Amino acid sequence: MSRIQKDVSLDVFDKGPKAYRGYTLFSPVGGTEVYLIDMKGRPIHTWRMPFEIGSHGVLLPNGNLLCAVTDHEEPLADFDGAAGSLLEMDWDSNVVWRYDDPYMHHDFHRMPNGNTILLRWVPTPNDIACKVKGGLPDTEREKIMWSDSIREINPAGKVVWEWLGYEHLDPEIDKVCPLCFRNEWTHANSFIVTPYGDILASFMKTNTIAIINKENGDITWRWGGFLTLAHPHDVSLLDNGDVMVLGCGIHLAGMEAGYSEILQIETKSNNIVWEFREYSVVDFYTPCKGSLQRLPNGNTLICEGDTGRIFELTEGKEIVWEYVNPFYQTSPIYGRNNMLFGVYRYGHDYQGLKGNAPKATKPAMVPQEKGMPEGKKLSTSKEQVVRDRLGSLGY
Repeated sequence: MSRIQKDVSLDVFDKGPKAYRGYTLFSPVGGTEVYLIDMKGRPIHTWRMPFEIGSHGVLLPNGNLLCAVTDHEEPLADFDGAAGSLLEMDWDSNVVWRYDDPYMHHDFHRMPNGNTILLRWVPTPNDIACKVKGGLPDTEREKIMWSDSIREINPAGKVVWEWLGYEHLDPEIDKVCPLCFRNEWTHANSFIVTPYGDILASFMKTNTIAIINKENGDITWRWGGFLTLAHPHDVSLLDNGDVMVLGCGIHLAGMEAGYSEILQIETKSNNIVWEFREYSVVDFYTPCKGSLQRLPNGNTLICEGDTGRIFELTEGKEIVWEYVNPFYQTSPIYGRNNMLFGVYRYGHDYQGLKGNAPKATKPAMVPQEKGMPEGKKLSTSKEQVVRDRLGSLGY
């Protein structure tokens, strides 16, 4: 299977009824806007953030947007996924709730009771850190190995529950990838709350996904390891109890680069029951970012985050919808890019869209100037925008 070849003037490929109809939410990495697009790739709504987006946004059932942002004043701003504030914004981009935590990162979840669960960094006690296996020697950050915390707060910001990873991880079992720095132990980058109230989380640096018992903090299920799963970035739990994960593929079995894959695992047997991969990295490879979503019609929505590509597969692995993010940013680390942390598809009947009238708009799809070298400006003329777009596609 290979990537859909389409006219470069088109931003979307849509195979009609085979695709799950709805609206797709995404936010370009390093940008300040969150977009909701229809199946034709037309933006129907845009939220504008007061700060740079730290990871992603989600549309809540009440119609508001919950989004992590950063102003780069966090003490660990150099860590990927840093996001010091969580904002809830109404349809008109007004902030209606805010929570600040300089150590917050990557992912968050709004609970039905109004509480919010989020990821944050905490330092690992030295007597535990020295026992952790793996990683490149002497690569801690200022002699500190950071661990992950999963914290629940109420609407007033009070902490009502917290899981400290270093209290429940096993230094012998939960080994750091041998090709990674020891500045972090696990580098959690996504989680979900299961119907039973437990936490299913993805730990990038230990190449594992795990289920955490929320009552006692114990890890009740693990899957992965250095030779099995390469740097996971997103997890999902299906109605039948199976777990899905995106394996980014970097450091795969000791290789510098491998291939990305989507795996569906039966938790009772630990067997892989469905998978998708392209052995040519040109077709599907996202070493740092991305997401997956099993849709109600059985299709799977995949975000190839490092290339800004979103595509939808049937169970038989036929591509029935594809979109490439046309919004570019420029950063000192990634250069000019159209990266995405992750995406989500909402059906036309989603509760959060009721009362809001989706309407296709046509914003100026031009690169933003944030992060450009001093003195360099980007032309917004139509001709220059076309040249920039073709240049990014290799023409």
